[in-house]
Amino acid sequence: MDTSATSAAILSNTTSLNATAVIGIIPSFLAASPQLSVFNAFLLSTFMLLFAVIKSQQSSLQGSKQLGRLPPGPMAWPVLGNLPEMLCNKPVFRWIHRLMEEMGTEIACVRLGSTHVVSVTCPKIAAEILKKQDAVFASRPESMAARTFSGGYKSAVLVPHGDQWKKMRRVLTSEIICPARHKWLHEKRVEEADNLIRYVFAQCGASRDVNIRNAARHYSGNVIRNLMFSKRYFGKGMPDGGPGIEEEEHVEALFNALGYLYAFCVSDYFPCLEGLDLDGHERIVKEASETMNKYHDPIVHQRIREWRNSSDIANKEPQDLLDILISVNDSNGQPLLTTEEIKAQTTEIMMAAIDNPSNVVEWTMAEMMNQPELLKRAVEELDRVIGKDRLVQESDIPHLNYIKACAREAFRLHPIAPFNVPHVAMSDTNVAGYFIPKGSHVLVSRLGLGRNPKVWDEPHRFNPERHLGDGVTNLVLTEPDLRFISFSTGRRGCIAASLGTAMTVMLLARLLQGFSWEKVPGSLEIDLSESEHDLFLARPLTVRAEPRLPLHLYPSF
Repeated sequence: MDTSATSAAILSNTTSLNATAVIGIIPSFLAASPQLSVFNAFLLSTFMLLFAVIKSQQSSLQGSKQLGRLPPGPMAWPVLGNLPEMLCNKPVFRWIHRLMEEMGTEIACVRLGSTHVVSVTCPKIAAEILKKQDAVFASRPESMAARTFSGGYKSAVLVPHGDQWKKMRRVLTSEIICPARHKWLHEKRVEEADNLIRYVFAQCGASRDVNIRNAARHYSGNVIRNLMFSKRYFGKGMPDGGPGIEEEEHVEALFNALGYLYAFCVSDYFPCLEGLDLDGHERIVKEASETMNKYHDPIVHQRIREWRNSSDIANKEPQDLLDILISVNDSNGQPLLTTEEIKAQTTEIMMAAIDNPSNVVEWTMAEMMNQPELLKRAVEELDRVIGKDRLVQESDIPHLNYIKACAREAFRLHPIAPFNVPHVAMSDTNVAGYFIPKGSHVLVSRLGLGRNPKVWDEPHRFNPERHLGDGVTNLVLTEPDLRFISFSTGRRGCIAASLGTAMTVMLLARLLQGFSWEKVPGSLEIDLSESEHDLFLARPLTVRAEPRLPLHLYPSF
């Protein structure tokens, strides 16, 4: 008997079979082939796996019929769902947004394997998910990259809902990201703002051409390394205040990690395929993790030894965030966090702090180069509020409304990522009249919210004025109505808005106050095209700088 043909016939009719019928088929299948080959055994195992998946999907569909219809989306294949379309349409986020635009919907559902992936571009629906029902959507999906970067789900942001998340969240809110700690670390942030001026000033003495992406990313990297480790460089750095080889490698690894964190990896929807690395994600994630660990782990291990082997620990004072993570104790006076938890949380804080400020400032500068009147108004505000006799400080931020309006507009139009960090439905629920099954991955679209034509006039135009309504005295970068996302909300939202605001506004304000900017000779207009694979500028912004303040204000080497 041709068992291959039998398997094919069974598979072709799987959707019409019930469990009893299948169980009845298996004994006869085995009886017909008492000497099953390895190949036939594999076929049988494959059939059983496919049947289990299909039954699970049928149960999900029956549940959706009982509780309501799923959000609109493309027709899905048996077992695979929309995986073939996903693989043929890269980058996936552009495919999803294109589908939503073609269907004319602000909530959509695609199925990847047995997972429903729901995307949202409407502020009201986003608020229902992140505010009204945030308890239902308080978990995170498990994924190869999240597991790797969180040390096996030992940190706070990437961890599924549970006791570990609650523990690490308490540590962050009470010990790391609190007003007292923000004030305590002020001098370290000022140190890096001064180093930024020093670095760009050095470029003015050379070619005068400044790679804004490079300067912004390394400013952000310097800030978070100083806050975490009390050091700017892992190596010696450069004489002009710029990054050394070690810092360049570290920042590249951080951005690679962020780029592949939730990048629709095939094995995230078909876990049995993990290890085959069919889309190449696993190699990139592994390399990024190894690079970060190479620089973080020796410092963490050495610092733990210094703290836990110290004979005078009672009088030892923390100097940075790593010291805080190591020194926090439980109710019995014992270290609260294990070494692995400290390492995982260190990596997560690094990843969380580096991308938003650098991306916002690069895009803002690029837009200003093409609209010089925006640049002029921003500089006029700086001269009026601060003058030219001192450098802008964090205490000036409440008075720099136009600078903050420019940053808000960049958050709106040019988000760092197409989607917010995914949420997982912990139970069946209904959102906007649609059924969302338990286990669904819900993606709130930063791109869709900020460019929603139902919310914003001329949504693709960079216009900071739209954020300056009557009576605004202290504009903030957060957006409570979710018309765009700068720092997310809800119980899984961003808890470091103060740090993010300080880093973003100081980076932009120092660059605009300290230097006059113009296009590189021969450039008629800055190309504002997005990268094919992400939302960064397709080409790093390079512009020409010239000092505009008295020379004694530029920090010396």
